[in-house]
Amino acid sequence: MTYRIAGIDVHKKMLAVVVADVASEGEFQLERLTFSTAPEQLKALAQWCVEHGVQEVVMESTAQYWKPVWEALERYWQPVVQKQADANPMTGSLHLAQAQSNRARGGRKNDFGDAERLVRRYVAQELVLSFVPSAEQRLWRTVTRQKQQRVVARVRLRNQMEAFLEEAHIKLSSLVSDLLGQSGRRMLQALAEGKTDPAEIALLGDQKLHATQAQLCDALSAARELNPVYRRLLKQSLEELRLLDEQIQELDQEIAGLLASHQDAVQRLSEVPGLGPDSAQQIIAELGPTAAVFPSAKDLASWVGVCPGDDISAGEAHSTKSPKGNKNMRRILNQAAHAAVKAKGSIFEVVFQRLRRGLCYKEAIWAVAHRLCRLIWVLLRRRVRYEERGPAVSAASKRMRASRMMRELRRMGYRVDPPPELQLA
Repeated sequence: MTYRIAGIDVHKKMLAVVVADVASEGEFQLERLTFSTAPEQLKALAQWCVEHGVQEVVMESTAQYWKPVWEALERYWQPVVQKQADANPMTGSLHLAQAQSNRARGGRKNDFGDAERLVRRYVAQELVLSFVPSAEQRLWRTVTRQKQQRVVARVRLRNQMEAFLEEAHIKLSSLVSDLLGQSGRRMLQALAEGKTDPAEIALLGDQKLHATQAQLCDALSAARELNPVYRRLLKQSLEELRLLDEQIQELDQEIAGLLASHQDAVQRLSEVPGLGPDSAQQIIAELGPTAAVFPSAKDLASWVGVCPGDDISAGEAHSTKSPKGNKNMRRILNQAAHAAVKAKGSIFEVVFQRLRRGLCYKEAIWAVAHRLCRLIWVLLRRRVRYEERGPAVSAASKRMRASRMMRELRRMGYRVDPPPELQLA
């Protein structure tokens, strides 16, 4: 009895498709054809796979070009073959192979050879397959990653503005802790609009600033003879900053709408020291609301790449360097670990101080990130709430953190009821 598997070598403009009749014995019976990557051709590919009884498809993860192919097959081929009378549990399966695991020998690479090798190595279980979430979760990833790109662009713009002001001899960043805070923006806007009196601009600063009016006047003294070109460039930067802030706020509302049915998971993750609503949303977008794909916390840590490597030969360990994993989750966990160990009285602070006795700073941080990863799996999979076990956590500090998280969640568009500790306060 034959079993038909299609291997697709993906390119930007064309697809090399090899369909193999996988028999229990003997050589594969191969059929080769090409399709373009135009939308109608992708639909035709899905229809062809249905008509010719293709039961599984494996393709190579080439840049972003595999995504339209995957979505076309997911929409037009997968539901049809899964409803067929002779369907088995694997019928309609789509597989995405990591390109490294399908490498050819030097000088022996061609399109159909790559597609054929995908089928042969898949049958032999020699491919490294990637986790591809559902269409809904892929949309969550797209929005959260777009927002992260805007945040990175905002940080880069802030650094560029600070360097630009130093060049113009405006030393405002030396006195104002947040250059893009309300006080800083008012003074920068006045500079961009052509104000030349340092004393007048300094009055726009908030009274809570630690800097005195005399210090601000001194830092802004170059405004008297600031070149008009600098003012125009500053105005452009402020307009770009305003646009980025608006886009980030719109994406916050979009994410809140998409994850409205998983608000409880967002809140549970937000309660963990080092995490917050924003990082909780990113984690759910990457892992799913229940982390159902990962059977255990160890599997999740391995997929993320936040565990020791395993490079052993002849009984000797050559390297324990962490494997490459999901770069977005690695970034989130690294940032969360740095924040968690600074939470006064938390268990993560205690664990970090204990780890520092035998590890360097980076190794200790990465160990805390590993613990956070396993904790995230428990909170999502078992649907339990985080309980702080730190030695110096008071009821007042818990109420302050809960209140802060509520404000952040409401700012993002969630409707949150006060937790019991705030209702009793």
